[in-house]
Formats: sequence, structure tokens, C-alpha cells
Amino acid sequence: MSMAGSFLGGAKNRLLPASVPFSFFLAATVFHILAWAALFVGAGDVPEFTGGTGPVLAAIHILTLGVLAMTAMGASYQLLPVVTRQPMARVWPTRASFWLVVPGVAILAWGMTSASTVVMLTGAGLITGGLLAFAALTAHNLARASSLPVVAAHGWGALMALVGLVGIGLLLISDFSLGFLSNHAGLALVHMILASFGFMGLLILGLSLVLIPMFVMSRRLPVPAGWAQLALAVLALVLFTGGVSSGTPGLSLFALAPAFGGACVYFWLMRGALSNSMRKRLGLPFLMIRLSWGLLGLGLFTGLAVLLDVPVPNGPALFGFVVLAGWLLTFLTGVLQRIMPFLASMHASGRSGLPLLLSDLTAEGPLRLHAACHLSALVLVSLGILLDLTMLVQIGAASGVVGAIAFAGFALNVVLRMQSPQDKT
Repeated sequence: MSMAGSFLGGAKNRLLPASVPFSFFLAATVFHILAWAALFVGAGDVPEFTGGTGPVLAAIHILTLGVLAMTAMGASYQLLPVVTRQPMARVWPTRASFWLVVPGVAILAWGMTSASTVVMLTGAGLITGGLLAFAALTAHNLARASSLPVVAAHGWGALMALVGLVGIGLLLISDFSLGFLSNHAGLALVHMILASFGFMGLLILGLSLVLIPMFVMSRRLPVPAGWAQLALAVLALVLFTGGVSSGTPGLSLFALAPAFGGACVYFWLMRGALSNSMRKRLGLPFLMIRLSWGLLGLGLFTGLAVLLDVPVPNGPALFGFVVLAGWLLTFLTGVLQRIMPFLASMHASGRSGLPLLLSDLTAEGPLRLHAACHLSALVLVSLGILLDLTMLVQIGAASGVVGAIAFAGFALNVVLRMQSPQDKT
């Protein structure tokens, strides 16, 4: 039986108002543009960046909170009730979390650019409120889920990582003015790992178990392998955070063994989904998704090189860029190309009353431009980091801005077509 058929039955009864997920997605597309723009402004500091306030730190948090977290929140609010067969308890807290996080990200970025601790804490406070509301709603949904326990377990792990990274983030901001942390850089690294591999990583691993088979029309993936990837990923996170916190580099290095193991299980599962696909022409979205899987592997190898003190020029900055802009951003933009038309088709119908086709809701031109610009941005910024050339970083970031604008055009087209559907003639 296909994964799509196993949980889509009655899904429309668990849909939130379209304005909930799409407000998150559209906000993420705006922050997507701003993240690349902030990277352009701080291009001179990118190659050797290892921390500290300024435009680069702002760009990182516009990306992680404004793009990645906003996308994750919108997708989770809508897709988890569908996957777990449990409707969202309340709708208004989802809207409240949106109106807390959006201004919070803007204020936080301003504070990081201007090096104002008070402004940073104000923005962080708003974001914390929004993320905790998201965590509470998601936890309530997961607690009632019984149909897919392996997916729910990934969700619980992501929420625990979210709580940890939020607490650490507040400590790090306070330390900019108070200076009470003995290892600010180490704690910042833990914060980044929990955000990328903990919160976002575990959400991606869990939802991939159902979303990828659904999109490619494949059969259900083996559940034991799903539990294995979760166990290995959590073990890697625990070992790495423990190693950094205790000042034990060997423990952090050892954490890469289960990290690579979990990635290999994930790749095996995804390969199985694609090999059993009933849909052979998967198009541009899966070109982006496949690329993101390769960039996940490249990110892990880059992290290994940094921990082994391999002389990779500006290795820490390259690691952060490959993981955040390479793996995570590439994966989420690829998935959004399928999620947004998919949800829009469930919310809208043409004059005949039949659901709109995904092709009716997808503007291919902007997506092709985005893909070309995004790939150019990844290559050019990576080369700029390796060669310590500000101009390459600037050209790459400018390409990223153009691609992000094109992606925003795709997203806006989906929303407009959803609100004013037309049957094909």
C-alpha cells in the first residue's frame, strides 16, 4: 500500500485555514531574500566568521529563524495533524506564534547588526514566546498520535532540541554584555548544532519518512530503519554536545560515527522510496532534494575535517554555510515546491468543483531561475570562503537574492491561483 493512501484519507477534515500555513510560507520567502541580502552586506566578514555580532550573525539568524523555522512551523502545523490523524487543538495560538516570531526575527536581526544587547533580547523574547507556543501545540498533537509512532518520536526529539537551543540562545545574547560564560564559542557551536541537526534535522528525518514516499507515490518505508536513524541521530547529538560542554574533543569527534551512520540509514531509506516510486518524472523539486542529500554528506565530511584539524581554509565558516544554506535551505526550498501546490490543491477547486492539478498551481519559470541562482550562490560563496575573496561572496549572495526573489514569485503565484482558481480550458 502506498504511503499517500495510508494517511491522506479524511485529510481535508484536519486541514487548518489556508491562511495559517501560507502566512508562514510567504513570510519565509521574504526572509529568504533578506538573508541573502544581509550576507551580501557582511560579505567581507564571511570567510573568517566564527562568531560575534554584525551582519553575518544577523544573516545566519534571518535564515535559521526567518526561513527555516518559519517553514518548519507552517509545515508542521498543517502536516502533522494530517500525518498523525489528530486535528490541531486550537487555531488561534498558531496565528499568535506567527505574530510573535515575525517581528521578533526582524528585531533580533537589527540588534545583531547594531550590537545592541537590549534590542537582541527584545527580539529573542518575542521569538521565544512564538517558538514555545509552537512547541506546546506540537507536543499536544504528538501526545495523541498513535498511527505513526516513529514520526512522533522524531518530533519529540526535535522539540527537546528546540527547548535547549532557545535557552542557550538567550544565554549567548546576555553574555555579549555581561561576559559570564567561560566558553562562549563552544556554547555557540552547541546552539548551532542543536538548531541545524537537532531541531531542523530531526524534523526533516521524521517527516521525510512520510512526505517523500507520498510525493513520489511509493510504498511504506520499513519502520525499524526509521527507529535506527532516530537512535543514531540522537546519540550523535548527545555525544557532541557532551563533548563540547565537557571540553572533551575526542567525544565530539566520536559523535561523528553515529552521525554518519544515521545519515547512511536515511540515504538508504530515501533511495528505497525513490526506487519504488510509481512516479518516474519527479522534476525540479527532487533535483533540489537530491542535491540537499549530497550537501548533508558534504557538511558532515567538512565537520570531520574541522574536528581533525585538516587544513581546510576557513573550515568552520565553510561547515556552517554548507549545512545551513547548502543542506537545509536547499532541502526546504525543494520540499516547498511540492508542499505549497499540494496544500493549495486541497484547499481550492476549479469551477467544476474538482481539485486543481499541481501543474496548474506551479510556475516553472521562477523555479528554474531560483534553482540556477541558488546553485550559483552555493558554489560562489563556498569558493569565496575557501579563497577568502569578498567579491566572490558578494556575487554569490547577489545571485542568492535574485533566486530568492524568483522563489517568492512562485510562492505568490500559488497563493493567487489558490484564491482565484481557474479550470483549464
